[in-house]
Amino acid sequence: MTDIIIEGGQSLIGDGLIETSLHLTDGAITDIGSVRPAPVRIDARGLLVLPGIVDVHGDAFERQMMPRPGVDFPVDVALADTDRQVIANGITTVFHAITWSWEPGLRGTENAHALVDAIEASRPRLAADTRIHLRHETFNLEAEQTILGWIAARRVDLLAFNDHMAMTADASKPQKRARMAERAGLSAGDFDRLVERVASRADEVPASIARLAAASRAHGLSTLSHDDDTAEKRRGFRQLGIRIAEFPVNEATAREAADAGEFTVFGAPNVVRGGSHTGWTSATEMVRKGLCSILASDYYYPAMPLAAFRLVAEGALPLPQAWALISRNPAKAAGLSDRGEIGAGKRADILLVDAAQSLRPRVVAVIAAGKIVHLTDADRISHSTAIARKVAAA
Repeated sequence: MTDIIIEGGQSLIGDGLIETSLHLTDGAITDIGSVRPAPVRIDARGLLVLPGIVDVHGDAFERQMMPRPGVDFPVDVALADTDRQVIANGITTVFHAITWSWEPGLRGTENAHALVDAIEASRPRLAADTRIHLRHETFNLEAEQTILGWIAARRVDLLAFNDHMAMTADASKPQKRARMAERAGLSAGDFDRLVERVASRADEVPASIARLAAASRAHGLSTLSHDDDTAEKRRGFRQLGIRIAEFPVNEATAREAADAGEFTVFGAPNVVRGGSHTGWTSATEMVRKGLCSILASDYYYPAMPLAAFRLVAEGALPLPQAWALISRNPAKAAGLSDRGEIGAGKRADILLVDAAQSLRPRVVAVIAAGKIVHLTDADRISHSTAIARKVAAA
């Protein structure tokens, strides 16, 4: 049994910051506002008490698996190192975005299977609630039957439909294509022949997408479309029940999704850096225009808390609304009604944050499912004398 009192901090309750106490028992928030005896007390004076971050799309774990092209490390080692990184940045629920492509190598079939198996095996040892966001390259037609089986067995927690074939086949981007060939472990000629063979089956792709979308609907699985570049494309995915627009390429497409009440996902690194590294839509501008409802870590986990506080510093949003982009909204989009906000009965995923430097918030403590999993200031914790005597006697 875990029993923790957090007291003295400014807690984000609903859409306001309130100085109050939180009582956590057995992984849940059991009470707000009352002070009662507890074995562990955390002094949160001078700190913000915020809901744990929910990251629906992060693939920075790939750098732990392959820090350099052709240099591999065991998947379980990479996952353990990634877990420490996400927790230190306040991410208590993380969806590892696993790309299963038609190309071999890092994003190929063998790695996709290895990652799904390793995440399932490692979960009991990981501090963050670690889930699977499967990024299905739609031209990877050979994977359809396996993915249908994973959906039915609930081995997948989010399913995204990716189509990078046009970009890959674009002869005007030889450097991009060369990097992909290197990542796949193929020569330039072999990679060209592979692209030609896969692209020749383009007519089969729409029916495959429809079948996977129908299976997802039947099993209550949230689905996303990736890099939509036209409003027409977004409407087409909507007709299939795919209601999350992930990284829409332009404002018109984002507006099409937002006007329909759909979730729109942009990258937190885009906010932190002041723009997209690809030259696409500014996430901050999308936030200002009400066209961004979720921020994701994308390729850089530390960007999540940094982005929320940067939006506040730049006057784009007040903190409660900025924090909702990385907590309440992604939890709702992923179908996780038990987290993303502080409330009685919710999962006890809590952050203590020092926001004295507005653009450099410091995560002081992280509680995941009621357990203290990260702490930079041990002086803030005290134990009851009864517990101390029991430990000493043992």
